[in-house]
Amino acid sequence: MITFADLVTRARGLVTPGRRAVLGIVGSPGSGKSTLAEALLAALRADPPPGAGADWVAHVPMDGYHLADVELERLGLRHAKGAPDTFDAGGYVALLARLRAQEDGVVYAPAFERTLEQPLAGAIPVLPAARLVVTEGNYLLLDTGRWPALRPLLDEVWFCALRDDVRLERLHARHVRFGKAPDEAVAWVAAVDEPNAALIETTRDRADLLVPSAVLETGLSAAVPPAGAT
Repeated sequence: MITFADLVTRARGLVTPGRRAVLGIVGSPGSGKSTLAEALLAALRADPPPGAGADWVAHVPMDGYHLADVELERLGLRHAKGAPDTFDAGGYVALLARLRAQEDGVVYAPAFERTLEQPLAGAIPVLPAARLVVTEGNYLLLDTGRWPALRPLLDEVWFCALRDDVRLERLHARHVRFGKAPDEAVAWVAAVDEPNAALIETTRDRADLLVPSAVLETGLSAAVPPAGAT
């Protein structure tokens, strides 16, 4: 059985001298991608390689490439926010290419502000010291549109295989936490998130590793060091 410690070791092993590695974490909405990425980052920052600091790893979520609501309205896609064609896939590909090229200086990435439900440009600095970049999102393994250009830029892709009942419970709770009424959350999940989840599920066989549900359910609870840990 794969453990979180195994995942930390595997992520660390992607880094080789003279190049920057990029790890992709993929999965359906609510599958724990961000939680796993944050736990990995905390563990890796707490135990950097000799001579490195905590900035030897960086986190660049795909969610920063959501199209803004004003553009979704123009395209008539506001009702489908979160579907593959509601992201700037080309911009995301270009960013990962820059990160792999190890450009001099800081590379800035956008973030996604959950309270506003909007992208924020230039919110995430990836410093030159970063040897491993962790990126996570729904469509890293999709084989249509601009998405296939992502895979060659990723050293490995891990698929979060969380049990559907747990995933749906967490997804409903997340929508309510960020402002939807409970019945509105249920309707949104059924109409938008679950069709996207069905599409994402078809890509799981393209992943290098399936992260088991047991790790995503309980195996991360003690993974993040206490505040102030180095």
